[in-house]
Amino acid sequence: MSARVSPPPTGGPAGAEAEIVAARSRPALSPSRANDFKQCPLKYRLRTIDRIPEPPRLHAVRGTVVHAVLEDLYALPADHRLLERAEELARPAWRRVLAHRPEVAELLAEDEVEVFLDEVRALVRTYYRLEDPTGFDPESCETRIEVELPGGAPLRGFVDRIDVAPTGQLRVVDYKTGRAPGPAQETKALFQLKFYALMLLRERGIVPTELRLIYLADAQILTYTPDEEELLRFERTLSALWDAVLEAGRTGDFRPNQSWLCGYCEYRNLCPEYGGAPPPYPGWPTGGETAAETFAESVSD
Repeated sequence: MSARVSPPPTGGPAGAEAEIVAARSRPALSPSRANDFKQCPLKYRLRTIDRIPEPPRLHAVRGTVVHAVLEDLYALPADHRLLERAEELARPAWRRVLAHRPEVAELLAEDEVEVFLDEVRALVRTYYRLEDPTGFDPESCETRIEVELPGGAPLRGFVDRIDVAPTGQLRVVDYKTGRAPGPAQETKALFQLKFYALMLLRERGIVPTELRLIYLADAQILTYTPDEEELLRFERTLSALWDAVLEAGRTGDFRPNQSWLCGYCEYRNLCPEYGGAPPPYPGWPTGGETAAETFAESVSD
């Protein structure tokens, strides 16, 4: 797989402005960033290029802690992965999240932390109803994958768990702390699964046998079995999407797309559709990714 990085769009800033641009990391497509651009190009710009921070949300922090618990759980020997031990991992996982993002402490009063940790433990107990972590060893957990498609589109994502059977077959597992989507929302979930499947196909030359989304809020599992022809069609879709991102990056024309999702957007005060104005376009980033950005990306997917 080529390690070449897509070149930045031409026509960017020079001099001191170029140094500022280089300090921000080069964008790539991940499931969440791709969905951002499809949903609203302006939201994509403000989140990915301007890097305007968003306030933490409690449900997202809860999900991050649950992911950390499950990652720590699978770092233990299989016969140590008992439910009681998993519940004990909740507090150190919370402390680790606080160390990465101290601002999340403001979401909870001191007497609310135990309630929050009990909610984390409840989701972990649900996980044990769906899988037995003592029965197998995953190949990897919280794995960062980066590939470049033949047309140059860079893909990046964090996969919660990869299992490899003795036959070499791959299973990809992603944990969700929310509820399973209804039929109208399944398209977004399948988009993420196809994204992971395509990355593994390009990285390893193998089509995963199964991709699994585990929804802990209502104890549901969504599975997807991809085929290579379908993934190659999806690859063309992502390449076209990246071309659109690059063109917007070249021109700075990231237009807002008004929809019912605007009610949940943290950037409404910067949106022309709601009487706001975004800051001046800072240019296409060309720098490397910081540790904080890596952590943020792992949380968002």
